[in-house]
Amino acid sequence: MATVRNLKIKTATCKRIIKELHSYEKEVEREAAKTADMKEKGADPYDLKQQENVLAESRMMIPDCHKRLEASLADLKGALAELEESTQEKGPEFDNARSTISEVENFLKTTEEQ
Repeated sequence: MATVRNLKIKTATCKRIIKELHSYEKEVEREAAKTADMKEKGADPYDLKQQENVLAESRMMIPDCHKRLEASLADLKGALAELEESTQEKGPEFDNARSTISEVENFLKTTEEQ
C-alpha cells in the first residue's frame, strides 16, 4: 500500500534521476570537447584511446538513466493513483507529485523528439 511518505520518496527519486541525466549530458559534452581537442593536438594514441573509452562510458549512462527515469515515473504514477483512491486528504505532496510527473513527461517528450 502506498503512503504519503512513499509518494515523497518516489517524487524525489524522479527529480534526482533528471538531475543525474542532465549531469551525464554535460559530462558527455565536456568529454567530447576534450577528445576533439586531444585529436586536434595530436595526442598520444594510447591517451586518446583512453579518453574515447571515457566518452563511450559517459554516453552509455544516458540510455540507462532514461530507462530508470521511465520506471521511476511509472512507479510515481502508480503510487499517486493508489493514494488518491484510498485517502481523502490531499496535501502539498500530491501537488508536488503531479508537477513532477508533468515535468518528467515533458522532458521525456522533448528528448524523444530529438
